[in-house]
Amino acid sequence: MRSYFLWCITAFFVLASAKAQKLEDLVNDPDYIKTVTFNRPPENMLPIYELGEVITISFDDVIGDEADYFYQIEHYDYDWTPSALFKNEFLTGVDDRRIINYRNSFTTLQSYSHYELNIPNQFTEGLKVSGNYMIHFYNDDQELLFSRKFMVVENLASVGVAVRRSRDLEFVQSKQRLEFFVDSDKINFINPNENLKVALIQNTDLTTVIYNIKPQFNIANKQVYNYDGATSFWAGNEYLNFENRDFRSPNINIDYVRRNDLYESFLFIDRSRVLQDYTYNPDINGNFLVTTSLNEDNAVQAEYLYVHFKMDPITALPKNSAVFVTGNFNGHQFQEENMMKLNPTTGLYEATILLKQGFYNYRYTVVDPAGNIIPGAVSGNKWQTENEYTILAYYREPGARYDRLIGAGSGNSVTISN
Repeated sequence: MRSYFLWCITAFFVLASAKAQKLEDLVNDPDYIKTVTFNRPPENMLPIYELGEVITISFDDVIGDEADYFYQIEHYDYDWTPSALFKNEFLTGVDDRRIINYRNSFTTLQSYSHYELNIPNQFTEGLKVSGNYMIHFYNDDQELLFSRKFMVVENLASVGVAVRRSRDLEFVQSKQRLEFFVDSDKINFINPNENLKVALIQNTDLTTVIYNIKPQFNIANKQVYNYDGATSFWAGNEYLNFENRDFRSPNINIDYVRRNDLYESFLFIDRSRVLQDYTYNPDINGNFLVTTSLNEDNAVQAEYLYVHFKMDPITALPKNSAVFVTGNFNGHQFQEENMMKLNPTTGLYEATILLKQGFYNYRYTVVDPAGNIIPGAVSGNKWQTENEYTILAYYREPGARYDRLIGAGSGNSVTISN
């Protein structure tokens, strides 16, 4: 009992440390805001839009009382620090308006209100410039509830990406590295060491982005990056998954289902894969898809269920660490709801999360008391893992006051080579 108490105290400080991160890195969603999605299919991975394209973001409020929500849009530089632009320099029209497009659920045990926001709309006519954006949502007391990042690109440069095995023998079995270039026939890169910036992203996770990588050399206007350690990611392992399209009976990776006030899905026990050999298991790289087995309006007819996660660490996890269930369904955030609790009787880590019907990828993320992620503590790091990598290229014209997003490229480790 004493060890369980100490674990709870440690987990509290880990969660507090995670919540102390700056706004640009993390805004914890309240537990009644669910299923935040952009109008992008799972295979598109990241919310990247072309300048002028329609952007739609939707979410559910499981209180279901038709609350009033307001939104504000802000522009950011390549590393998610606020840009120097005034709002009228990046936005046509106005924001800070109430979301008027919402519907209430029907035929569901869990009542909820489904909200959708389109940009452009009658108030916010559009975005003027490319770059990084964050949309913030407030209640009618002007309290910030949650935020989501998205990117707007101009497609003025080509970005070529190749995924390689690490050249460092210490990490050859556990890391993947990126070689890439940025080239343009529309922009003449002036002082690329200072003005050309890149962001390296693994799958859907915007919390582990690599920044501050400078070109190694150039061939005419083509900027080449062939680093080893600086552009390497921990390979991780394939995401775990489950499907509850039909919530009345077990489906993929669901042990059994029961009915209380709501339906509850109990997943099979997941076990640490650190000591296991790599096994290919197709996934959608951390994403999720709301879907049902019937031809329904998923936005307002899909049911919410309590999903029970259990994880056996097999061996002891790093001292004083905490474990979270993460994926794009919660923005890879560390919150109380997705923090696992150690059951002293069974020795299993357990968590229960309210989720909408669909297909979900998830993983177990271990965090130390300082709030640092311990890579592969549960999944292991296998060089063969299939990961999708995205590289965003930003350029700041001499004398300009913001970073333009001029190109995006992607590469998949299914084609990894030495």
